Amino acid sequence: MISGFDFGTSNCAIGITPSGSNSVSLLPLEGDKAFLPSALYALSRELICESVGLNIRDKNQQQQFVNLRSASLSQARRVRQEEGFDKDEQSLFFGREAFQQYFDWPEDGYFVKSPKSFLGASGLQPPQLAFFEDIVTAMMQNVKLRADQQANTALTHTVIGRPVNFQGLNASESNKQALDILTVAAQRAGFQQVEFLYEPIAAGLHYEQRLQHNQTVLVVDVGGGTTDCALVRMGPDYRQKSDRSADFLGHSGERVGGNDLDIQLASHQLLPLFGSESLMKTGKPVPKQTFFNAVATNNVSAQTTFNSLETGLYLDQLVRDNAEPELIRRFIRLRQERQNHHLVRSAEQAKISLSENSEVEVDLTYAEAGLMHMVQRQQYADAVERPVAKMVALMDEALAQGGCQPDCIYVTGGTAQSPVVRAAVEQKLGDIPVVDGDHFGSVAAGLTVWAEQIYR
Repeated sequence: MISGFDFGTSNCAIGITPSGSNSVSLLPLEGDKAFLPSALYALSRELICESVGLNIRDKNQQQQFVNLRSASLSQARRVRQEEGFDKDEQSLFFGREAFQQYFDWPEDGYFVKSPKSFLGASGLQPPQLAFFEDIVTAMMQNVKLRADQQANTALTHTVIGRPVNFQGLNASESNKQALDILTVAAQRAGFQQVEFLYEPIAAGLHYEQRLQHNQTVLVVDVGGGTTDCALVRMGPDYRQKSDRSADFLGHSGERVGGNDLDIQLASHQLLPLFGSESLMKTGKPVPKQTFFNAVATNNVSAQTTFNSLETGLYLDQLVRDNAEPELIRRFIRLRQERQNHHLVRSAEQAKISLSENSEVEVDLTYAEAGLMHMVQRQQYADAVERPVAKMVALMDEALAQGGCQPDCIYVTGGTAQSPVVRAAVEQKLGDIPVVDGDHFGSVAAGLTVWAEQIYR
């Protein structure tokens, strides 16, 4: 069966066109919800590789995987034996269940959110690439299993969404690395045919289905990990074409999205409670890099440094040298209990709440009893000013490539719901009308539309 697969930074979704229907349906992936948060929790990180191997259905592929990962699989068997994990015990958790496991047992397992953010990262060694490949594969296997069950048949052909650029540096090399991982993961998950489509173009194809007249549309897709723009000719005269290359007038993209807003909000508003704006006994401000590394959860290098022995020794010394050692001790506890992801999650929830409220009280009692902090919408706007400016600048880049102004701006992506982001988009091009899409489902729906055109 044909499908469109949005392997998103924040959420995953899969769409199909049911037999006898002309409209796209998004399959429920978690209860009645069509969007599964892109999160994984494992009782031990070594068990991720084991799970991937067990869930490869093609025997030839499975044997190839076993040969490639023999050392990792042996290590997984040792961990399972040493930790006393029963062979039938659930070892991996996904979506909201993964978050809950992490909140309950942050120190005991391995938690990863938004693995798509790591794709294409530079400087990764082969073992790191293999590990990220296994994380992505495990998540894709889980999503496909849920989707197959809902569709009552195996999904065999898919189009997967991709940002214009996965990373900012060495874009060509980065994109190849990311697409190679996604392709291998999709094949090991059981897809027989895999193609890719730019996510903003996919969102535009979904919008095109309802157009009654031809238009030039600037699609602005502000997702969890990237912001992508595409200037596209679309409408009744275009939507049946199988080759749309001449209709895509310009596109731009950068690794800046909702995750960056969460990180900046956590950095500016929450980390001061953990000493990021404290003073040294000399009267000088404390160096901030270690604090920022804590919340830069979408940066492999930052997380490696934050969790290193050197950082632990540095913080022990910082307690002695800081004028507010109780704040540094609070930060050390946060690090020891691996609650930095929870802190960013708190910032994300605050961001969402500030879409409808002028202020929100952030509950940080998981870090310390009674710890709360009030955040106002203007404080949020000030914190995210730089990443929002980058998002808006991408509109100019796509328009410059296309050489014309759009008839309308089609805004989609979960982060685009933020009033701060929406206001910045509206102010950029003045009187051009702005149309809201299905902020979470338009990419998956557009990918499904394209899959139907190229596979039928």
